[in-house]
Amino acid sequence: MRRHIKEEFNIDLWQPRTSVGKDVKDGKITDISQILRTGRPIKEKEIVSALVPNLQEDILEVGLVQRMHKSGRRVKYRVVAVVGNLDGIVGVGHGSARDIGSAIRKAVTAAQLNVIEVARGCGSWECGCGRSHSVPFEVTGKSGSVKVVLKPAPRGLGLASAKIPRTILRMAGIKDVWARTEGETRTTLNFSLAVMDALKQTTRVAMSDKYRERVTIGKVGDVSE
Repeated sequence: MRRHIKEEFNIDLWQPRTSVGKDVKDGKITDISQILRTGRPIKEKEIVSALVPNLQEDILEVGLVQRMHKSGRRVKYRVVAVVGNLDGIVGVGHGSARDIGSAIRKAVTAAQLNVIEVARGCGSWECGCGRSHSVPFEVTGKSGSVKVVLKPAPRGLGLASAKIPRTILRMAGIKDVWARTEGETRTTLNFSLAVMDALKQTTRVAMSDKYRERVTIGKVGDVSE
């Protein structure tokens, strides 16, 4: 169930503990791209709350983890969550706790700390509309035994993929894509991380200046229907 992150955030009350957080509060950093493109780690969720105020969350999986202890069986909830602004910023995280509420909060916080930028474009030879509705070229991601291949699709096709990648891609602001998967996709965490690995490749592949002009990276693009 997708929803906006409902936390009261007041930047004046925030006391940052890292140099990145201090730069954000002082106004030296006003865009999350300034952090992501320099490779500086995000260690405070308030940084994301300040720079991406319209972030939404969705739960990919809720499961139970059991282990035996000398005092008996111990059970924890394990949650995998995704956050995104539907416009080029997305993150996945997981967390576990004895109660479901704490597990969800941990997973959402982890997803906020793991946000990335996604490059979008019109890489399909069937379309050529020039809008930022799909991935700009074919990318591949891996995690564990899971392999995910994302291919550009023509405008209007939709997200031709399984539920997990479809949710993550929608959160990233991608409207149309062909997806192919291999491996043990029943493992939600590895499946999610493989999708994220593929999305990371969209900003790591070298592009010519002429082609880069047609690609949107982590910014508002023309993704209208």
